[in-house]
Amino acid sequence: MNSMTKYQIESVTIELTIGDIAAQHDIDAVVNAANAELRIGGGVAGALHRAAGPGLEEEARPLAPIRPGEAVLTSGHRLPNPYVIHCLGPVYGRDEPSDVLLASCYRNALELAEVEGLRSVAFPAISTGAFGFPMDRAAAIGLGTVAGLASTLQSVRCIRFVLYDQNALAIHARVLDEMATDGR
Repeated sequence: MNSMTKYQIESVTIELTIGDIAAQHDIDAVVNAANAELRIGGGVAGALHRAAGPGLEEEARPLAPIRPGEAVLTSGHRLPNPYVIHCLGPVYGRDEPSDVLLASCYRNALELAEVEGLRSVAFPAISTGAFGFPMDRAAAIGLGTVAGLASTLQSVRCIRFVLYDQNALAIHARVLDEMATDGR
């Protein structure tokens, strides 16, 4: 894993790092940028399903289909994490209102984590790959939603954004710095 940047909002630590979402050994639940059918796919969904093994798809199949903004929970199977939270992010320019649906992914994932009493969750940059959501806008929505919920979280104490590359990390860091400057 590359270096990690940490921010404190209320009693929650928000971490930013570049890495492999399927290799977050110290996290209770990783978030899958899922497809509606909760099957193996490309990007994050492919990486998590390959690492977890076929049991993940078998467990998830009865929970499908899910709609944009929805989240469901499964066990982690062969992942180092006890749980996977599957979120269907909006396809940019098709699923509207895209900003509201993307915020719902983060909110619903954290609500599931709270119900399970989890202490840590790792998110990818949902909808920014094949679903075409602009990274800067997605970062503002994801981080803004997480920051807005920080004071309400009872069990979740660490939220990690596992990002694909240096550009995504720089955008997320800039958004968090701006939020800190604005006093949010």
